[in-house]
Amino acid sequence: MGKTEVTIFGPATVSNVGPGFDLMGFALEQPGDEILIRRNDTGRLVLKDESGCNLPLDPAKNVAAVAASALLNELKCHDGFDLVFLRKIKPGSGVGSSAASCVAAVMGINELLGNPFETSALVPFAMEGEKVASGSTHADNIAPALLGGITLIRGYEPLDIKHIPYPSDLWCAVIHPHLEIRTLDSRKLIPTEVPLKTALEQCGNLAGLVAGLTTGDYPLISRSVKDVFAEPYRINQLPDFELLRNSALEAGSLGTGLSGSGPSVFSLCRGEEMATGVGRVMKAHFVQKGIESSIYVSKISEVGCRIL
Repeated sequence: MGKTEVTIFGPATVSNVGPGFDLMGFALEQPGDEILIRRNDTGRLVLKDESGCNLPLDPAKNVAAVAASALLNELKCHDGFDLVFLRKIKPGSGVGSSAASCVAAVMGINELLGNPFETSALVPFAMEGEKVASGSTHADNIAPALLGGITLIRGYEPLDIKHIPYPSDLWCAVIHPHLEIRTLDSRKLIPTEVPLKTALEQCGNLAGLVAGLTTGDYPLISRSVKDVFAEPYRINQLPDFELLRNSALEAGSLGTGLSGSGPSVFSLCRGEEMATGVGRVMKAHFVQKGIESSIYVSKISEVGCRIL
């Protein structure tokens, strides 16, 4: 018999990345989820929360369990597993909390079952869990969390995921103000149709961002990190967002925007020193507002979900 338990790390992710709404994301080295997955003899999924995040323990309402069930159903497998949440990104933080859990669950169970699926083939199962959190099926957190690096989802029917090359000295500062914004609620703020002019601007920015990343053209990256689809409707959820963005840009950020649906804000930076300085400036913004926050400074992670 093979392994009976495994501990998996699912990384935090930044999604949208400016103009890449539902299409682009990248993995961070920290923070992340740690889930211990072990076989049990109950024939069902049993959830245990040791993370302190007060997670739902009903398998129908827990995103990791929904993703795991999708994988087990596809395999027609009736084995039982414990999912023990050891460390958890705070839900509603805007750095892919639900995606980190989903990818960790499917990778761990796939491993214990002898890897019937290649890692990239696990994306659709993890997306089923993400659907519970956001109300829609999107992979801009799931793909980088599972596969690492910067990923572009060219299309969803069929799913077409491409890794985007990027400069080796690209870092990110992420500020997480201790406010909760539910993705499900935040998506409702966005109009379902946009004018042609807006669509063209967004397409130009996304194409410019991809071109800038692949060629290491930092000024082009900086001009392109702009979202005209979702961000204008979401930024009022944060105090003085434009002031925060301008402060980060003055401190050297290449581009600053909402991470996912917020409340976290990311700044792409050239090098660790610049990212650290930008992080301090963003932290100071929320100190002035009397809002506690956490700062993460990370290189873009080449690897995604992994066995510890």
